[in-house]
Amino acid sequence: MNSRITAPSLATSASPPDARTPERVRILGVPITLVDYERAMDVMDRIVDRDERGYVCAVAVHAVVTAEHDPELRAALEGATMVVPDGMPLVWAARALGHPLRDRVYGPELMARYLDRCARRGRRVWLYGGHDAEWLERLERRLLARYPGLEIAGSWSPPHRPLSEREERELAARINHDDPDVVWVGIGAPKQEKWMSRMRERLDARVLCGVGAAFDFHAGRVQQAPRWMQEVGLEWVWRSTREPRRLLPRYLTTNPRFVARALYQIAGERARRRADAAP
Repeated sequence: MNSRITAPSLATSASPPDARTPERVRILGVPITLVDYERAMDVMDRIVDRDERGYVCAVAVHAVVTAEHDPELRAALEGATMVVPDGMPLVWAARALGHPLRDRVYGPELMARYLDRCARRGRRVWLYGGHDAEWLERLERRLLARYPGLEIAGSWSPPHRPLSEREERELAARINHDDPDVVWVGIGAPKQEKWMSRMRERLDARVLCGVGAAFDFHAGRVQQAPRWMQEVGLEWVWRSTREPRRLLPRYLTTNPRFVARALYQIAGERARRRADAAP
């Protein structure tokens, strides 16, 4: 089976696809969108400019592996406008499958770049996530200082528990009242992907974008890995030393599984291509 697919319509509204619709490659069954930062931001701009609705997931190995046995997460990723490769292992897997990607689309960097574009183009943003209200307030101050002209329409750091149906209705009404163009979601995978999928039809905001730990990084609560570790795919080692109780068990479980499953998929794809090329 060919691993490359054409993405459906760019947004959840019924708009026809066109030649600029990004292609995708399935990695462990998850449709990874073949974009770089500029292309991803252009897609987000198109959704806003056309007054459509969509959501963007920046996923790493953990989410891809988890989706294999989590039907709700898998459905959320299938329904996304874009599933961008947040981690270098996904970039390497895409390359091995014959789909060259220059680099990953790292959630915190995507947020930084698009916030700059939002400030310059008058996009209103909303912030949903953060460690707590104090850190979210610190994040807002930092973003407003870094991006002159940025308009933060509203924000909320939710409790560390599932929201009730009533709370979600009230949250949707609050966000819709504030009328943002983009809602940034930083509550971690897989919660943020499921939240965006579940809330998409309730929200008038044009784009929802899940960026995981970006809130903590940009607020200064958590230090990012050195760039060289990010470039060689060792960010997980750095983060494990910072949050060992929470992250080390995750990485020790999902990383080996990803390597094994990805190698199996790559071997199968190469065997298929050899068979197709045989006389």
